[in-house]
Amino acid sequence: MDTVVSLKSIMEKTTSTKAQQRLGRLAKALAHPTRLQILHILTQGEACVCHLMTVLGKRQANVSQHLTVLREADLVVDRREGLMVYYSLADKRVAQIIALLRELALDEGDVVFGAVPALPVPGCPCPKCAGADN
Repeated sequence: MDTVVSLKSIMEKTTSTKAQQRLGRLAKALAHPTRLQILHILTQGEACVCHLMTVLGKRQANVSQHLTVLREADLVVDRREGLMVYYSLADKRVAQIIALLRELALDEGDVVFGAVPALPVPGCPCPKCAGADN
């Protein structure tokens, strides 16, 4: 009987530890202003890397590093279309998390994130923006 109780407590601790590790990865992924901005942009819909670079004013390598952290935390998913890579939120609840974090961070009159530009994104070379110009 003691073996069953002992095994049960070990399994509960293992499950708890895995859940805690997942929570830690999520918290780490959310703990950087650039990643929060990326998630905010993606609450408006799918975006290619060049959109994110243009809107954020960051280099491709920097944006890609942040996207890797978000993807590894299962917060975003990607899809390829030719040479283009498009990112979107992995779960609609991520948008709710971002909205809640914005509310918590707001002081009267503060702006946490700027508006996300509509297509075409000025300076973005992707086919969607190039096609929207016509």
